[in-house]
Amino acid sequence: MTSTDVQPAHFIWTDDDEWAVTTARVLAMDAVEEAGHGHPGTAVSLAPAAHLLFRRFLRHDPADPSWAGRDRFVLSCGHSSLTLYIQLYLNGYPLTLDDLRAYRKMGSRTPAHPEWGHTPGVETTTGPLGQGIATAVGMAMGARRERGLLDPDAPAGASPFDHRVFVLCSDGDMQEGVSAEAGSFAGHQRLGNLVVVYDDNRISIEGSTELATSEDVAARYAAYGWHVQRVGLSASGDIDIPALSRALEEATAETARPSIILMRSIISWPVPGAQNTPKSHGSALGAEAVRAGKAVLGVDPDATFEVSAEAYGRATAAAREAGSSAHRAWTTAFRTWESAHPDGRELLRRLMDRRVPAGFDSARPTFDADAGVPMATRKAFGAALKAAAKELPELWGGSADLGDSNNTTVDATSSFLPASSAQPGADPAGRTVHWGIREHFMAAAMNGIALSGLSRPYGGTFLVFSDYMRPAVRLAALMKLPTLYVWTHDSIGLGEDGPTHQPVEHLASLRAIPGLDVVRPADANETAVTLWKVLREPGRPTGFSLSRQDLTVFPDGTDGHGSAADAVYGGYVRYETPTQVSSTGPADPDVVIIATGSEVQIAVAAARDLADDGIRARVVSMPCREWFDAQDAAYRDRIIPPTVRRRISVEAGISQSWHDLIGLDGRSIGVQDFGASASAAELYDHFGITPDAVASTARELMGVRPGRRPVSP
Repeated sequence: MTSTDVQPAHFIWTDDDEWAVTTARVLAMDAVEEAGHGHPGTAVSLAPAAHLLFRRFLRHDPADPSWAGRDRFVLSCGHSSLTLYIQLYLNGYPLTLDDLRAYRKMGSRTPAHPEWGHTPGVETTTGPLGQGIATAVGMAMGARRERGLLDPDAPAGASPFDHRVFVLCSDGDMQEGVSAEAGSFAGHQRLGNLVVVYDDNRISIEGSTELATSEDVAARYAAYGWHVQRVGLSASGDIDIPALSRALEEATAETARPSIILMRSIISWPVPGAQNTPKSHGSALGAEAVRAGKAVLGVDPDATFEVSAEAYGRATAAAREAGSSAHRAWTTAFRTWESAHPDGRELLRRLMDRRVPAGFDSARPTFDADAGVPMATRKAFGAALKAAAKELPELWGGSADLGDSNNTTVDATSSFLPASSAQPGADPAGRTVHWGIREHFMAAAMNGIALSGLSRPYGGTFLVFSDYMRPAVRLAALMKLPTLYVWTHDSIGLGEDGPTHQPVEHLASLRAIPGLDVVRPADANETAVTLWKVLREPGRPTGFSLSRQDLTVFPDGTDGHGSAADAVYGGYVRYETPTQVSSTGPADPDVVIIATGSEVQIAVAAARDLADDGIRARVVSMPCREWFDAQDAAYRDRIIPPTVRRRISVEAGISQSWHDLIGLDGRSIGVQDFGASASAAELYDHFGITPDAVASTARELMGVRPGRRPVSP
């Protein structure tokens, strides 16, 4: 606020508030100038709004950034990371002036975009526009589900598990499609614990936003079912802070639907020459503009990173006292809840420790090979997921409108829907999420649920549509979140739906994401074993690639077969034909066939055929490359002996994932082009993914013809 702005009687804005806002603006300019690059304009103009949120509305404790009772703040416009970093610094979080000086530098706690787990007080990694607001919707979902698990009978607003999610977003967030998916879903779910402040500065890198959009954002969000307010500019051209304060009061009082405040601002206000310019969005302002801006703000134009020790001390002391007071009040309420809910207390402790309950392993289903009933791995996964859900109330999720195909509905009688919904099974804390056809949002919201901290989300669709999810999957890997993706119909084996629905490059593409585990089990028992491993070890995201078609259930530990229990190592000997035995033990195989998923049964059939020619073949089922690569060299060499250079990979997709394992002397059998509309059997034959093709390739590597035994060395 400036001298030209009138302060309403009900609104208090002190000299300390004005100092904090001015200091935030100056530090934003200085940090970008020091770095030589960055996004100063938004950080300069948003300073008063961010200060108002952190000082008047956000419940947080700088002394305990991970306090369970805190509100969450998501800076969806992650390019304006200084908006967040400077508030953390001015509120007494463990961030220093030197950290601001090190903005965007290697190893600093102030990277270009906020990174969760790297900087205290950052609730999620943002930067790709739209991800923050979509993730925040997931946080609001997680809060509602967690409250329903732990304190379902408390009156609204009276539970220690009630908290709000605040979002600061930009024009770019509004334009990204994922924010539309998120906005639609949040309105439908009536997520009243979500408050979004949209910085409507109408500037993007290329110029005015009118170059690219002319929609009425307020009308769009009203149509979604949100509570919508507008805040204009003050007389001086700054954000109208008294009006924003009133709007936030109304938004936080509205608990029956999410709220959005369209807040008008002028980028880089009040810097002369930089206001309302696209350059100030993504480039340093320059020394002269910074000096002019400081002069307008009434500070020394020649000083850099200058912060009054006295004013800073008052600011941080006030923020810490407010946080401590809120924390103490919450702790009292939490202790009362603990005393009244001993079972809930034990559940909460287990969830916070990320432990599975005692006896969890005994709940894993097993599937009988002797029954002779083949089963698609998607169906086996569905059965295993239901069994796990009985033991893990924190496990919840659904599908992008493909529940019956993905087998992701663990409880058809409990749907995550607002109390006002007339749908059967509607429950504000329901277990089954009907994501709708919103794959991108589903993945981003799963990140928010995981970040909320106490529950374990999953989401399903066809593997080919993982492309829609990829930006959020990548962020999950970057943050090491325990999200669980259920990707079914995972190859040309899905049949007649044709090349638009048949994934070919997807497995290799997903394996290329660092930190993502891609699991493609070979049969029902491998599916259950690997799912149990994932649920026991919630350290990173995992995607399951599951077959539409039925697959043989292999014998376990008999008739040349290994044990599915070894699938936890990522790769193991699934089948081996009889070997010659020397005085030093079993001889190495003549050829190693490495296969995944539905192609393992093809590899086993080929190995049996090769045995008739006296060729000793070992079939390695490799459900997860990432897990196998994590084993020590001794284990990997035992499974795939370095001395055996005749190696074949078999997977119904491009072969990019396998060149390092098969080596220069190996061969890959896969699909190097798009599929076609035909039956699964026709497609496998067309692309040469058959037992005969695998066996013929092995014979070529051995230099023998069918029916001719190899010459002993």
